[in-house]
Amino acid sequence: MAAIAITRLELSSAELRQRAVRFGDPDVARRLLALALVLEGRSREDAARSCGMDRQTLRDWVHRYNAQGVAGLRDRKAPGAKPKLSAEQEAEVASWVRSGPDLAEDGVVRWRRCDLARKIERRFGVVLAERSVGGLLRRLGFRRLSVRPQHPQQDGEALEAHKKNFAALVAGALPDTARGKPLELWWQDEARVGQQGTLTRVWAAKGSRPRAPRDQRHSWAYLFGAVCPSRGAAAALVLPKANAAAMTLHLAEISGQVSDHHAVLILDGAGWHQPGDKLVVPENISLLHLPPYCPELNPVENIWQFLRQNHLSHRVFDSYAAIVEACCEAWNALAQAPEIIRSIASRSWAAVNV
Repeated sequence: MAAIAITRLELSSAELRQRAVRFGDPDVARRLLALALVLEGRSREDAARSCGMDRQTLRDWVHRYNAQGVAGLRDRKAPGAKPKLSAEQEAEVASWVRSGPDLAEDGVVRWRRCDLARKIERRFGVVLAERSVGGLLRRLGFRRLSVRPQHPQQDGEALEAHKKNFAALVAGALPDTARGKPLELWWQDEARVGQQGTLTRVWAAKGSRPRAPRDQRHSWAYLFGAVCPSRGAAAALVLPKANAAAMTLHLAEISGQVSDHHAVLILDGAGWHQPGDKLVVPENISLLHLPPYCPELNPVENIWQFLRQNHLSHRVFDSYAAIVEACCEAWNALAQAPEIIRSIASRSWAAVNV
């Protein structure tokens, strides 16, 4: 029987035993103990039997340890089957997913695994099962996600310019009377809450189709909401209509919370948001309008999503009064959690030296 020798001697048998005790992988711990026994002069057969392996296996681990140290005692991941697509072909598939399908060429408006499998077969002559396509997509960093709506008339350049020049836009919105005063940034929007409410995802057994109540009546109210992320403050009114008179009332509510500061209120370009005879803007508030068709620039949109998912979904409202009460309860719960307001409404591009 040929002897085996451990030529890597930076760790003694006692140190190998200490490593085995601390090691989280039990298989590596057994191999460390077997090596310690060899260093202590035990025969290959005794050392292997004591640690639950045969002599040849121990010989292989000794060679791995001599070459690579303790790291060589870990199990190596099996290489698996050779990919059917080359790296260049996988990169091309990734570009298809990023750009989306061409309806005229691909015959679909969104990619499914079966659609990609057919295109891969046409393009590369490689047949992949749907599950294999799913694995490929996950390996390329893709996940099946909900999409965000985008208005077809949105100007992407205007959206990015608004972010880039936000500080200058805020400064340009300030009147001379506000120069030198402490400044607050507020964001404002309206949400319609009605009897045909929101249904959101719920936890349920796999394969089931959980039910939730959905009303068929049409009463609704308008929740006028505004938040100041830096303070975690919130101001809202629940009103029957969305018009300049209602907006004037909401501006007065915000003004009362601004106190000795001056507020720049960022909001969309709705008709009742435009200065004029019907809209009365308090002296301590200046309006800054967002670019057209860019609701994602307004964090209050995410506030609405939070309220609908956590307070206003899966409910049936018996009357207009019930809608108003639910809106008040939801907003008051939000107002009492400033850390949630900061988390949802803060934007890095909206950081202004105030």
